[in-house]
Amino acid sequence: MDLERRNEELEELRLLEGCFPEAEKLKRETRLLSQWEHYIQCDGSPDPSVAQEMNTFISLWKETTNETFEEVIEKSKVVLNLIEKLKFILLEISPCDLQDKDIIQYQGSILQLQELLHLKFNVATEILLRQASTLADLDSGNMEKIIKDENVTLYVWANLKKNPRYRSVRFSETQIGFEIPRILATSDIALRLLHTHYDHVSTPHLVSTPSKEDTSSVTEPVKDDVDNVEKAISKEVEEKSKQQQRGSHLIQEEEIKVEEEQGDTEVKMSSAEEESEAIKCKLEMKVLSETILAAQLLLVENSSEKPEFFEDDMVDLCQFTTLGGIYHLDILELPPQCKRVKGWMIVEICKEGLQKYTYPPETTEDLETENAFPPIEVTLEVHENVIFFEDPVVARWDAEGKHWRTDGISNVFYKPKERLVTFSLEAFGPLTLIQDAHLNMPYQSWELRPLDVNKVLLTVTTVFTEIQIQIKENLCMLSSIKLRDKKHISILEGKWMTPIPFIIALKEAGLNIFPTRYSHFYVIINNKVPLVEVKAYRQMALLSSAFAFGWSRWNLLCNSTKVVFKVKEHLTEECTETPNWAILMFSGDRAQRLKITEESEAFSEALKEETEFHSTLYHMLKDCASKEAMEKVRSSNCQFVNSVCHMLLSTRLLSYS
Repeated sequence: MDLERRNEELEELRLLEGCFPEAEKLKRETRLLSQWEHYIQCDGSPDPSVAQEMNTFISLWKETTNETFEEVIEKSKVVLNLIEKLKFILLEISPCDLQDKDIIQYQGSILQLQELLHLKFNVATEILLRQASTLADLDSGNMEKIIKDENVTLYVWANLKKNPRYRSVRFSETQIGFEIPRILATSDIALRLLHTHYDHVSTPHLVSTPSKEDTSSVTEPVKDDVDNVEKAISKEVEEKSKQQQRGSHLIQEEEIKVEEEQGDTEVKMSSAEEESEAIKCKLEMKVLSETILAAQLLLVENSSEKPEFFEDDMVDLCQFTTLGGIYHLDILELPPQCKRVKGWMIVEICKEGLQKYTYPPETTEDLETENAFPPIEVTLEVHENVIFFEDPVVARWDAEGKHWRTDGISNVFYKPKERLVTFSLEAFGPLTLIQDAHLNMPYQSWELRPLDVNKVLLTVTTVFTEIQIQIKENLCMLSSIKLRDKKHISILEGKWMTPIPFIIALKEAGLNIFPTRYSHFYVIINNKVPLVEVKAYRQMALLSSAFAFGWSRWNLLCNSTKVVFKVKEHLTEECTETPNWAILMFSGDRAQRLKITEESEAFSEALKEETEFHSTLYHMLKDCASKEAMEKVRSSNCQFVNSVCHMLLSTRLLSYS
């Protein structure tokens, strides 16, 4: 392969890959438009990116008092939306566009909103419990209340009768409840289960975006070029200006000539400025391209150090993930009850607010037996929108150590059909259900094929499931899930989302096919050189509108500097019936079609007859593709190509299959 042809191919690829910075520019324009639309709406909600608006919103809500639980739930919808927007900003925007102070501001706002929301739920619970006597059940004499919402469910029971025989608490029309010991059955207590369908307890992970150090090495040289061009432009404009000034001092007899020269000078200046502006724009696009490449490389980066955990009972959140939200279990001291006196409702308000009942107590000297404070049996319902591929593990939050633990929990029993988990708990506090984050890795196979113009279907098959994802323009959608060869209905099916919220939603549903930088410590993978992997995904995305790609068993047998996969032209649905896959091998700077097929007995890098080496996948396929296919590739929507690339980078199919 001669050098001249190689340079021509790389230049053509560079022009095609201009879709990535174009897509980034459109993202930025969309963000600005979104900010403007929010501004003109004037709906009272703050712009999460503006510190002053967020501080005002938080301060005003702090000052609002005596809110009922229903009112707090309604307000929580706004708060949760703001938290999601702030997280999205941190994940979506390139660090080159975010200053350190902005990152600190957004993370601080998230923390303040989370803490204030939980405080408001506690205050609202206290207000509800003050009215327990007026809400008492006629049969049992105790108070029971269930409040359900899309994001929060509250179960609260107040022990008003203190009947020592009433030790089984079951909330009506549910199987959720507690088996309490005699000492609690005779105490002024309330039991609260606050199930938040989100996780505001776990210590947040650092956002995996490229740091300034990561991107500066590739973007600084190009930025220097932009600065040099800007200096050259200003110098040229200054020279022309001086010429104009000299021309103005010529004698009046040559006035007409001077005017002509000034006109010529202005034309030349305008032409020079336009040319310089074009060069500057070109270089700025180059900076953006290099920044995007740096961010993409970070998505496939493997950490060199494994997080250290010193105790067996501690949960490693790099290996496991919380699913189904957080169950806040609390034994509360029953506050003084409302009393009606001569038409007035009188209530004693404790300055300390809602108080937790300590169980077991810190001192037990007065008690006759050691078994006076046995573990409490708890039955919880697993969130209906979450998939557990194995029995869930129950974990409790250690507020002191700021991590999840599995000790202090025993006799765990899971009923998958009823979606109920029962266990014995030594002490109350926040609980969650955890699952191995890598159950669906490595993948057994995958396929990416076109469906329509700027629309593809990505299928990932794992040990437990088959997940199908549709991608069009800048949107993704869960198309279908199969569990053990049976179709599973998910709330996410049919919902179009941009890639980052879509990935978060799949993870929260238990459908995790997105490795992190630590995943290689927990999964045996076929690790590939990051730059080779990124180049392959970028070029596969460019070609995805007209070509189908698929898993090849030979990818395991080639070394880490090369990737192998199947490919075929795919313009109509009839193409799926013809299994004429070609086997391609790509090393980042050289593509070739292999002689072997999937059915061959041994791996060989021998070149297929009547084919030749190329510098890119695009030119490799161009040799054997139809004109219609290449036209579809060249006319692909830039946002579509970018979304496909992001999904390939996030799933890392070539390393985790």
